[in-house]
Amino acid sequence: MGCGPFSWQSRQIGAGLGGMMRKDSLDGVGFSALLAVTLLLAFNQIIVKDVNQGLQPVFFAGLRSAFAVAFVWAFLKWRGLTDRLRRSDLVPGLLMGTIFAAEFLCLFMALDLTLVSRASVIFYSMPVWMGLLAHFFLPGERLNAVRALGLLLAFLGTAWAILARPEGVGEASLAGDLFALGGAWGWAGTAFLARKTSLREAGPEAQLFWMVAVSAPILLAVSPLFGPLIRDIQPEHWFWLVFQSSIVVAGGFVAWLWLLSVYPTSTVASFSFLTPLFAILLGHILFDEPLTLALAVAFLLVASGIILVNRRS
Repeated sequence: MGCGPFSWQSRQIGAGLGGMMRKDSLDGVGFSALLAVTLLLAFNQIIVKDVNQGLQPVFFAGLRSAFAVAFVWAFLKWRGLTDRLRRSDLVPGLLMGTIFAAEFLCLFMALDLTLVSRASVIFYSMPVWMGLLAHFFLPGERLNAVRALGLLLAFLGTAWAILARPEGVGEASLAGDLFALGGAWGWAGTAFLARKTSLREAGPEAQLFWMVAVSAPILLAVSPLFGPLIRDIQPEHWFWLVFQSSIVVAGGFVAWLWLLSVYPTSTVASFSFLTPLFAILLGHILFDEPLTLALAVAFLLVASGIILVNRRS
């Protein structure tokens, strides 16, 4: 996916993934797996940027969700979890899927209109918005001094990324940056619903199914509003579409859930700062995106904020 779930979204994961032994610290296996997943999520943004050249972004996002329905359903069948798709969850499931559609409409549009590096740093400001929602609406999630400092740092980093515009880079548009911010708000919204509604008991695998199943028809329906559906499609774009739907959406999400089910949640979630770091480096290597001091400062502020927000006493 464009993202991995933070601690707020995945407190109940152990039951869905089987009886793995919890560990108190990150070992070599966990560290390697965590690096691989964060690199995959960063590379995912490179894929989106590339496929946007062949498919209109919102249409691409809709096709990805539609294909992912089959892969996520297969995973649910394999794990014997289809009974978690309950009629009682219809309303929150529809709401979560709608917000998920808005999240990825924004993210895919952002990657079409601005630089990968900028979109990633702004999108990963999600802990700011989720932390604020949790403080006011989730019991036991009130801000302490350390977490409030983390929110402030991440907020400053996001503002810096948006306001410090590079000169001579036409693709780094304000519209793209604001779409990335909208994607971060959408991500926070789905995480909030995963904690606040009955979907909390359904488990993250069922939540994922609701998200892709509901978002697919919404994104496909609104995609004609964003221009021609086909741009300059190439065979490799279809390959990356299937790769996104299977490896990134289903495989990447499940791998992240496995990490959260075995290792300390705050440790795993704090490592999410590696995704925008990898995205910045990949954007520079593959798309020749500039490495600026302003971007470095924004990244350091957001990364520091993520780490502090996920600290638990």
